[in-house]
Amino acid sequence: FVGGRLGFHRRRAPRRFTPAAEPYRVNRLIRAPRVRLIGEDGHQFGILPVEEALRIAEDAGLDLVEVAPTAKPPVCRLLDYSKFKYQQHKKEVQAKKKQSTTTVKELRIGYKTDVHDLERQIERAREFLLHGDRVKFSLRFRGREMAYQHLGREKLMTVCQALDDVAEIEGTPKMEGRRMEVRLVPRKEPLKPETAEQDAKDDSA
Repeated sequence: FVGGRLGFHRRRAPRRFTPAAEPYRVNRLIRAPRVRLIGEDGHQFGILPVEEALRIAEDAGLDLVEVAPTAKPPVCRLLDYSKFKYQQHKKEVQAKKKQSTTTVKELRIGYKTDVHDLERQIERAREFLLHGDRVKFSLRFRGREMAYQHLGREKLMTVCQALDDVAEIEGTPKMEGRRMEVRLVPRKEPLKPETAEQDAKDDSA
């Protein structure tokens, strides 16, 4: 009788685990003489001698896992420990992904950058954006080039328009010292070709 239901399981001896390698006490590693036992499906067995809890786990073909060691008495659950560890690992990986910061890739151009070099930088930016990274284009003015800021702005807007299907502009181009910068962030869903074409027509209208 396990978890409030009758079941037929192949009886097996509790598996042995090395203390240093496991984050939880499992089976014979549990030291408390009495534990509060919870079944695999949440059924409350109540407080039992640890030997009886081990016998129930053995009859169910499961492991006895101490999930709350500081409780009095400690709380144990009937689990498939290998499956439990795998699920915990997946949760940790997902949590790390959420915590990871987005990389900002900087690409530099000049207002005199020729068409081929500009196209190459645009393709690099596209790869970064599709990978989920943010992109910053910076255009540096040297000496008297400061008088041609309008040309630099036009070049940056050309870049933004070329990447409109995969990116959104984070603000307008702005000056930082002798540099003009614009930042692009990945679109949550890249635009379909026909949608991008329509947006381009609307912008030029």
